[in-house]
Amino acid sequence: MLSKVDLSLVLLTLCSCAFAVRYEPTWESIDSRPIPAWYDEVKLGIFIHFGVFAVPSWNPNGSTAWMWYYWKALKEKIFIDFMTNNYGPEFTYADFASQLTMEFFNADEWANIFALSGAEYIALTSKHHEGFCNWPSKYSFNWNSMDVGPKRDVVGELANAIRNKTKLHFGLYHSLYEWFHPLYLQDKANGYTTQNFVNDKTMPELYEIVNKYKPEVIWSDGDWEASSDYWQSKEFIAWLYNDSPVKDTIVINDRWGNDSLCKHGGYITCSDRYQPGVLIKRKWENAMTIDSKAWGFRRDAPLTDFLTSKQLIDTFIETVSCGGNMLMNVGPTKEGTITPIFQERLLDIGAWKFVNNEGIRGSRPWIYQNDTLTPNVW
Repeated sequence: MLSKVDLSLVLLTLCSCAFAVRYEPTWESIDSRPIPAWYDEVKLGIFIHFGVFAVPSWNPNGSTAWMWYYWKALKEKIFIDFMTNNYGPEFTYADFASQLTMEFFNADEWANIFALSGAEYIALTSKHHEGFCNWPSKYSFNWNSMDVGPKRDVVGELANAIRNKTKLHFGLYHSLYEWFHPLYLQDKANGYTTQNFVNDKTMPELYEIVNKYKPEVIWSDGDWEASSDYWQSKEFIAWLYNDSPVKDTIVINDRWGNDSLCKHGGYITCSDRYQPGVLIKRKWENAMTIDSKAWGFRRDAPLTDFLTSKQLIDTFIETVSCGGNMLMNVGPTKEGTITPIFQERLLDIGAWKFVNNEGIRGSRPWIYQNDTLTPNVW
């Protein structure tokens, strides 16, 4: 017969086993993990697209972050002419990095602006498809923000400010692929039968930023050219969920390979500016932009391209009504500032959310999402 002490130990052991879930590197196992409750509670986040593309900050197609690709991969004449006429025929994209000065960057100011917006998490670009790392990565020699350009750890400074000055959750965007990295281009030429780029660049970077900065969101991107098997995504996510320093709070999206978008991972994004308009079964996110045409800062953007505060609030209400979170993007300048047009929109959202937050934070979708007779009532 067991004593009370023995019985207590048995029950404690059983409880420990019940909570010690180990996730396998399979989509079935990964998809079974519940999304940490904090993410569904908060509803609003801030996306920050920032990199070397903030220097030219120009693209007549709108997507400033893709300027290098249009210029050198697609070889569109308008980009070739722009670069030749303004920078000369010998100028390279890498030459822009020294002009990423960030002399006015103040991480505390950014953190304060984001907090006043009413948002409760952020996702800062750690590395976009251009490959430039906004932290002193050991795996990106002379193509990171400490070796060239601002000569500072942008990720680290903002992480510290967010955690010391606000209650926001700190997250990072990371691109799996890089347009012109030789190892990636070789893997691609080999039909992705080799994984040199993944082994030597992408995965070491991901482990590095998780261990060093402990983000609570990993917003993966650049997934569409190869499968999650090539990217080794499932192995990384299993480590993230089982053994990483953020295993209990980490939230991820669905962009981990061309077989995972809108199907596997954490919450689903399905496409940029995703807005299903109906309640769907999985937790989802509307990653969208205040500048309706671009993710990065645009020097030539007209006022009419910016969504009004009312449009942003309407989009946010519809998103929350259908069970989603909204990740609202701003594009800082090469000097490290958030321009007044972005600040105004963020503060307007914050003022509205201050009054209406009881109907937003922690809310759950109702059985109906909108009034079928009255437009725009969600």
